[in-house]
Amino acid sequence: MTGQAFLLPEIAEILSAGGIEDAVPEARWILEDAADAEQARSIAKRRARHEPLQYLLGKWEFYGLTMYVGEGVLIPRADTETLVEAVLTRLPDRSGQMIADLCTGSGCIALALAAHMEHTRFAGLERSAAALQYAEKNLALHRFPNVTFSCADVLDEAAAGQYHGLAAIVCNPPYLTEAEMQNLQEEVRYEPESALFGEPDGLHFYREITRLWRETLKPGGLLAYEVGYTQAAAVGEILSQNSFEQIERIRDLNGIERVVLGYRNP
Repeated sequence: MTGQAFLLPEIAEILSAGGIEDAVPEARWILEDAADAEQARSIAKRRARHEPLQYLLGKWEFYGLTMYVGEGVLIPRADTETLVEAVLTRLPDRSGQMIADLCTGSGCIALALAAHMEHTRFAGLERSAAALQYAEKNLALHRFPNVTFSCADVLDEAAAGQYHGLAAIVCNPPYLTEAEMQNLQEEVRYEPESALFGEPDGLHFYREITRLWRETLKPGGLLAYEVGYTQAAAVGEILSQNSFEQIERIRDLNGIERVVLGYRNP
């Protein structure tokens, strides 16, 4: 939207009145995206009711790539870029190798990795049909020939049984605890519960995926998880109990242990 500068104070005031902390920068993003003043005001009013800005704009940036997002899919977050960076710095790009991205959601992790690993194949698995639509839309946008997405429940033993000799598994699973689900920010309540809730202690997916998918990795294969801000030690212990070695806990830009990874014991 051009010539929007005169609207900036008005849009920012709408946001500020709704309690949006970053009212001015969000007003700028809305004005950049909106087709006209009427649409800008409409988006701002909905944002003032704490609908996620990413859903209202229909897209968001992740690791330098534009990702389509909307109702029914987890919003890509900067925290998750730590997981992408961890894999890129530890795994060479080799022809013929495959990485599985479990609970792929919008496909942001697989696509971000594929942008820098053109010789590696990526398989993204997601059980939610609504989320998978966004993964496919994002794949169509970026046209990476080495990425495929499929509908599958990663906790189903049969799904895991279809994969062998994986170079790595990456996963940002649902990991919020029961207590955390009851105290979500208003914006997060719009996101799908199935992508957030990791059962009462938040560790269910880590336990089950590690157990079910361990044998799909080649000897020395990498398993890398995003984890909640208090979960790194517990997830590291889960990996250790399943015979993973060289376990690392990696901090994000805020100093929070955000990624836990290990290598399958040969």
